Amino acid sequence: MPNATLNPLCISVSEQPPNSPRPDLLIVDDIPDNIRFLSKFLMAQGYEVRKATSGAMALRAIAALMPDLILLDVNMGEMSGYELCTRLKTDPATQHIPIIFLSAGSDTLDKVQAFKVGGSDYITKPFQLEEVLVRIQTQLTLRSLQESQKIQNQKLRQTLEDLKRAQASLIQQEKMSTLKKVVAGVAHEVNNPLSFIAGNVEPARQYVQTLVELSHLYQQHYPDPPAAIRDFQTEVDLDFVAEDLNKILRSMKTGAARIKTVVSALRSFTHLDEAGLKRISLQDTVETVLTLLRYRLENRSTGTTIQVRKHYQSIPPVNCYAEQISQAIFNLLVNAVDAVEAKLDHLEKNPSEVPYTPEIVITIRQGSERCILLQIQDNGIGLSQEKQSRLFEPFFSTKPAGKGLGLGLVTARRIIEEQHYGQLTYAFEDHCTTFSISIPISDLALSPVSRP
Repeated sequence: MPNATLNPLCISVSEQPPNSPRPDLLIVDDIPDNIRFLSKFLMAQGYEVRKATSGAMALRAIAALMPDLILLDVNMGEMSGYELCTRLKTDPATQHIPIIFLSAGSDTLDKVQAFKVGGSDYITKPFQLEEVLVRIQTQLTLRSLQESQKIQNQKLRQTLEDLKRAQASLIQQEKMSTLKKVVAGVAHEVNNPLSFIAGNVEPARQYVQTLVELSHLYQQHYPDPPAAIRDFQTEVDLDFVAEDLNKILRSMKTGAARIKTVVSALRSFTHLDEAGLKRISLQDTVETVLTLLRYRLENRSTGTTIQVRKHYQSIPPVNCYAEQISQAIFNLLVNAVDAVEAKLDHLEKNPSEVPYTPEIVITIRQGSERCILLQIQDNGIGLSQEKQSRLFEPFFSTKPAGKGLGLGLVTARRIIEEQHYGQLTYAFEDHCTTFSISIPISDLALSPVSRP
């Protein structure tokens, strides 16, 4: 029979602060007298005590309410204490509960087995009540410290995540600020000479045409020029020169128009002359970004062209921060192009008999009554499950070292979800990757959104 003598120096739960919760203990023993004796003592010390006379009853009691600690007898009927402990420790929901074994067996192998199955402590019967009390308090203190450490770790992880997000935001702000300055300088320096070239190509073509016509008139009225002129005409092939010169001037005109389009797209992308909220057309924004990415979609060095298919529904303008939305769409389209190029590189190293047409599909449609849906799908390389789970982590990049900071998707999600109360999701199925942007149709000016 356990010794009922209690050392007066032992600290009981009743001496703890009055508002602190009373620890809940579960005693599991198939002998009711043992449970009755021990529970009476522990309740006198201020503990909440529940009882179970079998492993099955203990499992039901634990499922109903998770105890703070379990006092567990080793030798029971259908389910031994070792078996019950093993079941509890293999279940993530209950593996944190400290278990103190109570056993008449004092053999070392019994104790080793108890710790092997996950026991926190082992007390040999007959036991001293003060020993049981101190060991219970020790295990509860350890668990309290572990929980406190767990909370601190969670706070530290959250703080680290916040710091990463803040750093990513600062880097993106600096990049956009630098880009704006560069674009402003380029636009200013390019526009003046470009206007001069574009404005003079057509007059130059007309002058050339006038000279060619004059040459033809001379040929008609003076069919027998001196030998030196005939030799020169034969040598230069005047008709070819006239035709080719017209082609060159047309190419110059097309090139000047192309430069003007790119400069206009850059200004539109950075929204140099605009600030704050405005209503924009998502279709126009996507087209601006595609203009800037044309050099990658039509890669002349590799001879590869990425097909872009567009499915645009008629949708109302979206009230948003135009610069940030442009940046988010740009980041997603760059990712799509990168994925397709990675697939092309892979196929070049590992030829396949299955034909592959690199493709990006852009869909803009009404998502629901109060939102617009923009989807960017590519049939590129795709991602493993492990990488998918880390896709939106700051500074996590799937690209080779030096080719990406891992901020593109983080920034896109921040812009869509934190600034515009929308949603950015990722899906990979049927060998295609799809990023979906959902933007609510609402007056963001009424919302407490601050620009980054």
